[in-house]
Amino acid sequence: MTSLGTLHFDNHFARLGSQYSSPLPPTPLPEPYLVSANPDVAALIDLDPEQLRAPEFIRFVSGNWLPPGSKPIAMLYAGHQFGQFVPQLGDGRAILTGQVRNARDESWDLQLKGAGETPYSRMADGRAVLRSSIREYLCSEAMHHLGIPSSRAMGVVGSDFPVLRETVETAAVLLRVSPSHVRFGSFEVFFYRNQHQHIRTLADYVIRQHFPEIAEAPGTTASHFSFLREVVVRTARMIAHWQTVGFAHGVMNTDNMSILGLTFDYGPYGFMEAFDSDFICNHSDESGRYAFSNQPTIAFWNLCCLAQALTPLLSVEQCREALSSFEPVYRDTYAQLFRAKLGLTSAREEDAALISDLLEILEGNAVDYPMFFRALSSFDSRADAPTAAAKQLFQHPEAFEYWSAGYRTRLAHEGVSEAERQAGMRTANPGYVLRNWLAQRAIDRAQQKDFSEVDRLLNLLRRPFDDQPGSEEYAGPAPAGLIVPGVSCSS
Repeated sequence: MTSLGTLHFDNHFARLGSQYSSPLPPTPLPEPYLVSANPDVAALIDLDPEQLRAPEFIRFVSGNWLPPGSKPIAMLYAGHQFGQFVPQLGDGRAILTGQVRNARDESWDLQLKGAGETPYSRMADGRAVLRSSIREYLCSEAMHHLGIPSSRAMGVVGSDFPVLRETVETAAVLLRVSPSHVRFGSFEVFFYRNQHQHIRTLADYVIRQHFPEIAEAPGTTASHFSFLREVVVRTARMIAHWQTVGFAHGVMNTDNMSILGLTFDYGPYGFMEAFDSDFICNHSDESGRYAFSNQPTIAFWNLCCLAQALTPLLSVEQCREALSSFEPVYRDTYAQLFRAKLGLTSAREEDAALISDLLEILEGNAVDYPMFFRALSSFDSRADAPTAAAKQLFQHPEAFEYWSAGYRTRLAHEGVSEAERQAGMRTANPGYVLRNWLAQRAIDRAQQKDFSEVDRLLNLLRRPFDDQPGSEEYAGPAPAGLIVPGVSCSS
């Protein structure tokens, strides 16, 4: 274990030079206080968990002190935002303090999100607010423990410093931890500037740092092709996980797409409750571009933008070949994940219809998505079994009865015991996801300086597949009469 003052900073992204980032220190947050800290994430960089209680931790996250060896920068990128290309974006409110290498030779970015103005702020204030910082802090950890690739967060520090969003709120900084913050837009900016050598340098850097499994000689066309194909595959798998757990990102711009296939840049996200294939979690998305059902198509569109940015390194035919991996990888991953949700260990031709028919009746009955699959995990396939708990969630129970007859027939082909199947389903169907009302309750209390609900949710979401007695209310929709604010791009 190490201390903040002895972290082993590597700063390999900063060494790429000023073409890729701008060096600058964070803007100190006045009179900061600790909201929450995550020892599990501290362990990624071998940081002694006692350091999370030290005054230096608050000073570091709030931008009032930098550990020796750090080299703070704001990263440059561009991106397609809601389908329109914006030629320069970049870290407008985030400072990458550097990469820290642990004893296992893993490299982790430490980024201060909300650390003040940068050259890329575009007249914005460079700050984050307590509300959005708590939302990302909790959701990134929730996604990780759901088994979905994601950035994570080590802690949140707040301040009474006022920040104007839709209303006046208070400032906060999130310490985000990720293997990389390079994104699709990191390549797009140089493609549209016609700076092809910078694309090559960045691609070779990413391959060297993050894709050791690419065995071809570095800097060759073969390595660049393998790189693009691997990004396509990782992205397809990530989106399949989103779809099967009911997660909607909300702003799937190319500048919010990780080159490593990680979920990050959490803003107006949402976990779907009543099943709605056209669920829009972001009320700023007036056209529904990033609706739940559109996420696979948008992910592929974004990958096409990345492939275009790599055409100085690859032929159009090579890009098309790499992109062709998306559909079969997405389809197969989605089917595999969904079979696990249904307790199916083998693949059969009729499974696709079984899944699509189920989603149709869930939508037709506005059934709570996570509650249904958790209840289905107790389904008894014997003909004389008592009424399924999942049936009680339907407005028209006969719809479930009709579907479950075919499901029961399908289960008969599995050859596993009821107990074995049910146990497996419980590991695939979480009892707890970060519903918006849960996040909002934690935010409301945090704004009154009561951070206990943030920590309680953090602990709850670390074990989403476990039964947690005493936490039953966290597994369902908002209590009657509770008004949950919608989320927008300011979230």
